[in-house]
Amino acid sequence: MTEKTLIIIPTYDERENVAAISEAVLRQVPEANILFVDDNSPDGTGELLDGIAAREPRVSVLHRAGKEGLGRAYIAGFKWALARDYTLICEMDCDFSHDPAAVPSLLCAAEAGADLVLGSRYIGGIRVMNWPMSRLLLSTGAAQYVKLITGMPVHDPTGGFKCFRRAVLQAIDLDHITSNGYSFQIEMSHMAWMKGFVIREVPIVFEDRRAGYSKMRANIATEAFMMVLKLWARCGFRRSPRPGNKA
Repeated sequence: MTEKTLIIIPTYDERENVAAISEAVLRQVPEANILFVDDNSPDGTGELLDGIAAREPRVSVLHRAGKEGLGRAYIAGFKWALARDYTLICEMDCDFSHDPAAVPSLLCAAEAGADLVLGSRYIGGIRVMNWPMSRLLLSTGAAQYVKLITGMPVHDPTGGFKCFRRAVLQAIDLDHITSNGYSFQIEMSHMAWMKGFVIREVPIVFEDRRAGYSKMRANIATEAFMMVLKLWARCGFRRSPRPGNKA
């Protein structure tokens, strides 16, 4: 890895996971930095992260006043990264559902020319462990729905294991991204695709969290359903040429 890289990890009540995930990520990509974005976790995650950051210069913590959702946490992290000249900015979960060992494959795809790299659970088969069939069907059905309505040729649009090139985040008006949860992941990828950026998917294995509790809300599927319709109404199938390239 030769480019300045940041891994953004949102946290809310993740005290059981933060030390282990930071150690695991830095073992895989020792040249990278980690930014934890903590939403004032009541279990003391933020204070624990401050202690980790004090001992490890590659770790930083961004404290927010309260829980506003995954999308808002990532937007805050993106702005933090852009203000500090990072060129590769990654997203991943804190609960080990995203394997730190897969981070180098995302970075390699970005350094090979992709503008946005998606860690895909559904490319070349289904690679999901420990999910009930109902949740798997919801996720795969959502992926097909997104592709059908928007035309975006992505196998796993709701996944949250990603690597953005700096130029992608600079091209998106982050202040106008209002979605959270699955819908946030869909909207960000769709915006990059509509602007003509090159998207690549790399296969990952997704395993349900090892510790802590899920932060998913009951209305998350409805939110994603409505966001896809909004994206279709907003943009249709009009795509921009890739920045710097001819149409």
